[in-house]
Amino acid sequence: MVGLGFRREIAEEMISGTLITPDFVEFAPENWMNLGGYWKKMLHRVVEKYPVLCHGLSLSVGSPEELDKAFLRYVKSFLEEYKIQLYSEHLSYAKCNNAHLYDLLPMPFRMDAVKHIAGRIRQVQDFLQRPLAMEIISYYISVAPEMSEIDFINEVVAQSDCQLLLDINNIYVNAFNHHYDAKTFISQLPLDKVAYIHMAGHEQVSPDMILDTHGNPIADPVYDLFEWAIQRIKPVPVLLERDNNIPAVEALETELTRLKSICQKQWKQKNELVA
Repeated sequence: MVGLGFRREIAEEMISGTLITPDFVEFAPENWMNLGGYWKKMLHRVVEKYPVLCHGLSLSVGSPEELDKAFLRYVKSFLEEYKIQLYSEHLSYAKCNNAHLYDLLPMPFRMDAVKHIAGRIRQVQDFLQRPLAMEIISYYISVAPEMSEIDFINEVVAQSDCQLLLDINNIYVNAFNHHYDAKTFISQLPLDKVAYIHMAGHEQVSPDMILDTHGNPIADPVYDLFEWAIQRIKPVPVLLERDNNIPAVEALETELTRLKSICQKQWKQKNELVA
């Protein structure tokens, strides 16, 4: 199944389903906290029409301070109220000393960081009574690394028993910026743990730098890497992300159609929402 992030700019079109046909929608629980009125009604309408997966933005699993238990209680009640089948977050941190940042910062590739974030992922999973799918983020500089990125990720998965969100564009961006082979990187991941895939666009800002923007169409080399990768994993939900420069729904439908075509070609059996 190929879904689309629920965005207010295209909410009416997504609910009408006449020009755009995602198989499911994704939204962040924190974007709907304490909302009522018109947008609360829109939330109920989209949940009635589509299966929904949730992708968190502000849990900040890698932060040094205690987990925000009040926020976790809200997330748990949200997932239960709307019968969300899969909840994902980022292998990163975005908060320190109660300062909330507007970016996802990379964890240091170190064993002490592995133990820290794996322990917190276990706490979240125990509280929510479900596995987390952790997204491998894009990053532009490594902080005091003592091990490779792939070893860091594999240790986190092994010690936390979490699932993986494979953001193909993030891996393409990282491979380009940090000069490694994306296919080799993917092949070294525990691919049986992949529960979800994100696809998005990027922007090349210099000959040796790509930015993960979510504001452009998916690039052809990312489609190619996606098709290569899904031949090596079981069918899982695939999401088209578009957070900036939202185009006309016809353009988004073209991208959805291309992703569905690749999935149907490589995953001939039924693609369940959550494998």
